Amino acid sequence: MRTPVDSRGPLFGRRAEIRRIDELTTAARAGAGGALVFRGEAGIGKSALLEYAGQAAGFRVVRACGAEFESELPFAALHQLCVPVLARLADLPDRHRDALRVAFGLADGVPDLLRVGLATLALLAAAAGERPLLCVVDDAQWLDSASSKALAFLARRVSAEPVAMVFAVRLPGTSELAELPGAVVGGLADTEARELLAAQSHVTLDERVRARLLAEARGNPLALLELSTSDGFPSPDASSVPSRIERGFQARLADLPAGARLLLTLASADPTGDPGLLWPAARLLDIDVPAAGEAAAATGLVEFATRVRFCHPLARSAVYQAAEASRRYAAHRALAEVTDPAGDPDRRAWHRAQACAGPDDDVAAELERCASRARSRGGVVAAAAFLERAAALSLDAGKRLERTIVAARAALDAGAPDAAAELLAVVEPAALDEVRHAQVDLLRGQVAFQRHHDGDGPMFMVRAARRLADLDPERSRECFLDAVEMGLLVGRPGGVLDTVLAAARSAGPVPRSPDLLDVLTLVAEGDHRAAVPLLRKVFDDEETPMWTRRPALATMLASEMWDPHTQTAITEWLVKTGRESGSPLVLRLGLAQVASQGALTGDFGPAIAAIVEEEAIADAVGGPPMLYPRLHLAAMRGRRDEALQLFEAATATATARGAGQLVANVHWASAVLHNGLADYPAALAAARQATAHGDLSLAGATLPELVEAAVRAGEPGEAAAALASLTERTEASGTGTGLGIAAYARGVVTGVEDHYRQAVECLRESPLLPYRARAHLLYGEWLRREGRRRDCREHLRTAHELLSGAGLEAFAERAAKELRATGETARARSARTADQLTMQETHIARMAATGATSNEIAAQLFLSPRTVDAHLRNIFRKLGITSRRQLRNQPGLDR
Repeated sequence: MRTPVDSRGPLFGRRAEIRRIDELTTAARAGAGGALVFRGEAGIGKSALLEYAGQAAGFRVVRACGAEFESELPFAALHQLCVPVLARLADLPDRHRDALRVAFGLADGVPDLLRVGLATLALLAAAAGERPLLCVVDDAQWLDSASSKALAFLARRVSAEPVAMVFAVRLPGTSELAELPGAVVGGLADTEARELLAAQSHVTLDERVRARLLAEARGNPLALLELSTSDGFPSPDASSVPSRIERGFQARLADLPAGARLLLTLASADPTGDPGLLWPAARLLDIDVPAAGEAAAATGLVEFATRVRFCHPLARSAVYQAAEASRRYAAHRALAEVTDPAGDPDRRAWHRAQACAGPDDDVAAELERCASRARSRGGVVAAAAFLERAAALSLDAGKRLERTIVAARAALDAGAPDAAAELLAVVEPAALDEVRHAQVDLLRGQVAFQRHHDGDGPMFMVRAARRLADLDPERSRECFLDAVEMGLLVGRPGGVLDTVLAAARSAGPVPRSPDLLDVLTLVAEGDHRAAVPLLRKVFDDEETPMWTRRPALATMLASEMWDPHTQTAITEWLVKTGRESGSPLVLRLGLAQVASQGALTGDFGPAIAAIVEEEAIADAVGGPPMLYPRLHLAAMRGRRDEALQLFEAATATATARGAGQLVANVHWASAVLHNGLADYPAALAAARQATAHGDLSLAGATLPELVEAAVRAGEPGEAAAALASLTERTEASGTGTGLGIAAYARGVVTGVEDHYRQAVECLRESPLLPYRARAHLLYGEWLRREGRRRDCREHLRTAHELLSGAGLEAFAERAAKELRATGETARARSARTADQLTMQETHIARMAATGATSNEIAAQLFLSPRTVDAHLRNIFRKLGITSRRQLRNQPGLDR
C-alpha cells in the first residue's frame, strides 16, 4: 500500500481521484492500459495527484511537463517523455525509427503525425515489455500542438498495452485531450481544508483568521498553504485564487539579494531546466553563483539539482512576471549567448527575440529563418509564433506588413483562426495596394471558414476576386472558384453558387476559352447540354486534370454528369496521392469517396474498410470523421432503426456546424432508405427537402427518388416535373448509367413497358449494382400489377438475388414481398453471423481472413498489434470460432 504524499505533505480529501488512479494502474499491470486526465484550476492539487500516481508499485515512470515558453516548439514535450526509453529505438522497425528521428530533429525530413504517433506507440509498447510503463504529463495546457496531438493519439490506443497515462491540465484545457477520460479536481471540502491547514500551519490560528483563510482559499490546497505563511493575518483580497498564489510566491522575493533575484529570473526564463545553460548564463551576468544559489533555494521556490525545478508552475510564472523588464531582457540575452546556435538555433533565436526592448531587423530576419525550419519539421504552430514575433520586431514598415500577412497565413495553417484574425486586425487598409488587399481578403475568408459558424468566408473570397479582376484575371477567377468550394462546405452550395457566379459575371470579361467557372455558370442555369461537353474537356486535360487541383468540386461535378467511371478515376487519384504525400486531408477525402462509391456500387466490404480507415486517421489527427459516407452506406443497407439513428446524429452535427451540404446528404439518404422500405410519403418528404435548394450533385441524384416516391404517393404532377429535369440532365451526359436510371423513372411515370426494357438494357454494364437491381425490381413490380405473373418472376428473382447478395436489405425485402405475391417463395437470405460485428471488427476480420498479419492491420488502422489481437479475440468470441483460418468461412466476411 502506498502512502499518498507529495512534496508538501499528505493528500487530503482526494479519495475518488486516488481510487481512479489505482484502478488505472491496476488495469495497466494486467495489460489493459488507459489514460486519465485531471482538470482543474492552478494549485488545486493536480500535481500532487500525479506524484501519487508516480509511486505506483512495479511501474517504470517517464515524465513530461508542458512549458509555457516551449508551447510553440514541435514535439518538444513528446521528446521529453520519450528520452528515458530512446534506447529502445533500435528494437523498432525502420519506418518507426525513422519517423521518431525526424520528429525529434535527429534526422532530416518532414514529420508525419500519423507515423510519429504509431512509432511512439511502438516505442512505449517495447519499453513496457520489461515492466509496466506509467507516463506522467503535467501542465498539459502548455504542451506544444504536435506533442498534444501525439499524446492524445497514444492515450486512445494503449488499451491493449501495459501502459498508463496520467495528465494534469488547467481548465478549460487543450482540445486534443478534451475527449479523454478524466475528472475535474475541485476544491477541498471544509473538513479536509481544516485538516490540511492544521497539518501545515506553523502558528496557532485564531478561529476568525482560520475562517477567513478558508474563505479566501476556496478549498484550493496551494492557496491555503501560501496564505497560511502570512503569520495568520492575510489582507482581504477579491482577486482570483491563482493571482493570490502568485503574489504569495512573489512576496518571498522581497528581501532577496539582487544576485539571487537575477538568478531566479534566469531560471524562470529557461523552460528546459538545464543546469548546463543556467550556470554559464549566470556567470555571463556576473552572478555570485554559490551565494545567489543558496539564497534562491532558501525561498523554497526552486530546486537546483540535476534539473532546475520550480516548486509549482505558478512559482515560475510569478518570478518571471515580478522581474523588471531590464532584468528579463538581460536573462534572455545571456541564455541566447550560451545556447548552441548549431544544435538549438530556434531556442537561441527565441531568447534573442525576448531580449529585445524594441524593433530589431536582424533578430526579425533570424526568426524568419526559424519559421522556415519549423515548417520543414511540421511545426506550423512554431512557424506562426516565430513569424508573429518577427513582424513585431520589424523596423521597416514594408517588411512588418509583409511578415504580418505571412504570420496570419501561418496561424491559419496551424489551425488558429482567432490568432490570424488578431494579426489581420492590425493591418492598416491604407498601407495596402490592391494585390495585398486581395491577399488580406483571402485570409479573412479562410479565417471565417475555419471558424465554422462564420458564413462570411465565400464573400471575402468574392471581394478578393473583384480586386484582382483587372490586375490578374486568371487569379481572380480562381478566387471565385475558391468561394464556390468554400460554399460547398459552409452552407447550401446552390445558393452560394448563384451568388458567386453573379459576382463573377459582373467582375470583368471572361477568358477566350471557357473554363470551369463557365461550366458552373451553365450548370447553375440548368443548361446541362451546353455544360457537359465543356466539363468533359476540363476533366480530360491530360496534363492537369481538374480533380488534381479541385478534387472536392470535381467529385460533385462527376456526379452531376452521372459518370461513375470518372468518379472512380478521381477516387483512385485521391487515395494514391494521399498515401504518397502523407496528407491526411487528401487521403481522408479519397477514402470517403471509396466508401461512397462502395455504397453506390453495392460493394459494401471496401466501403466499410474505407470508413474504418478514414475514422482511424480522423481520430489520429484529432478531427471528426466524415459522416456522408456512413449516410450513403446506411441508406443502401436499409436497416431502418440503425439508419434513422445515424440520420438524427448527422443532422444535429450539421446544424451545429452550419453544414448545409451534410443536411442535403441526410435528406438524400432518407429518401433512398424510405423508398427501399416502401414508405413513400416519408421518401417524398425527404426527396423534396433534398432537391429544394438545387445542391450541386445531390439535387440531381435525388430526382429518381423523388419520381418514384411522388408516383407511389399519388403526386403525378410532381413526378412528371422531376422526370423532366432528370431527363434533361441524363440525356446531356449520355452515360449508360444516367440514361438507364432516367428510363426506369420514366417507366414509373408512364407505365410504358419499353421504358423499363430500355432501363434494364442501359444499366446492364453499369457498375452501380443497386440501380441495376432496382430497374429489374420496378419492371417486375409493373409486370405483376399487369397480371403477367410468369414474366415478372424473372425480373423479381434477378432483383432479389442482386439486392440480397449485396446486402441491400430493405430493397431486397421489397423484392421478396413481390415474389411472395406471385406465389413464389424468395430464397431466404443466408445467415450472416458477421452482422453482429462492429464496422471496425468487420474490417479487421476481413483483413485477417485474407492473411494480413496483426502488424499489417495495426499499421493501416494506427493501432498497436496487441490491440489488433484483442479485437480478434473479441471477434472470435462473437463468431464462436477459435482461429483466423475459420474467418474465411464466415457468412458476411466474403464481401
